[in-house]
Amino acid sequence: MEKVLVTGASGFIATHCIHELLKAGFVVKGSLRNMRREDEVRKSLKNDSDNQKLEFCKLDLLNDEGWNEAAFDCDYLIHVASPFTIEEPKKESLLINPALDGTLRALNASKNSPRIKKVVLTSSMAAIAYGHDKQICSPEDWTDTTKNVGAYVKSKTIAEKAAWDFIHSDNKHQFSMTTIHPGMVFGPLLSDDIDGASAVLISKMINGNFPALPDAYFTVVDVRDIAKLHVDSIRNNKSDNKRIIATSPEGINIMDISNILRKNGYKKAPQNFIPTKMINSLAPFNKEMKSMAAMVNRGSYGADIKETISIFNWKPISLEKTLIDMCDSFKKIKK
Repeated sequence: MEKVLVTGASGFIATHCIHELLKAGFVVKGSLRNMRREDEVRKSLKNDSDNQKLEFCKLDLLNDEGWNEAAFDCDYLIHVASPFTIEEPKKESLLINPALDGTLRALNASKNSPRIKKVVLTSSMAAIAYGHDKQICSPEDWTDTTKNVGAYVKSKTIAEKAAWDFIHSDNKHQFSMTTIHPGMVFGPLLSDDIDGASAVLISKMINGNFPALPDAYFTVVDVRDIAKLHVDSIRNNKSDNKRIIATSPEGINIMDISNILRKNGYKKAPQNFIPTKMINSLAPFNKEMKSMAAMVNRGSYGADIKETISIFNWKPISLEKTLIDMCDSFKKIKK
């Protein structure tokens, strides 16, 4: 049976990838930085009948130890692990170094494995849509990191560029690569870990923690759609060496999300905007406002997903279902 190494196995996207892989009949090896989280991941996948086809290994994005051994007996590698935060860190290197170094460790381990045929890398619309004002973004577009785009956006762009440089400059590797580019990822949680950025955002919106919202747009996608695309990319050679945009074709204003939540009974979701002038005036002095200003000032943009639809016959889940299912999953979490 074919085996897939999934890095960052305790993460929101990664647990859904593992669920899809087990459903598709793969054996899965999940990497964890902290092996004490193994029970938590197993518990989140307890409904998968093939849970016994799941094993774990310890890997750190900033440490060489264990990478070659982890990849040695695997046929594919899905590299999801990368730090994600909406807030600006004290130093941008706190996001950039693990994203870049982890990506290169994953690729080198794949190169050193006698079996790995394909690497699927979780990138982001962050690597495509910022630092310029294109209204419809395509797989040919890249974020301009010389502009003030924020540490997370910079980390995803730098890491993905390094991955393609590796693929194009190294003739000794035997694998192909696909990069997957989600927008903001929402959808049901499989685990009790509610600390992910999108879970925190929606949780705070429905619990009335935000008196107002920034007038910001982003493209959105369901985590289940993203997981399926990762798994489908493994065996679909039409996706080889392509950047796959996986997000809504149109930008969604955050107030549209709040309105959907209110319509479905979450009456504490905000109804007012934070004045954009206030965000921009505070941005030079406040890290949180700085990243918020970058998102607000980008404005609305869309994405060209024609190739994604063509390669995968992709039919994304509606945003309303995504948000309802996400909120329902919060209710099942033991406080």
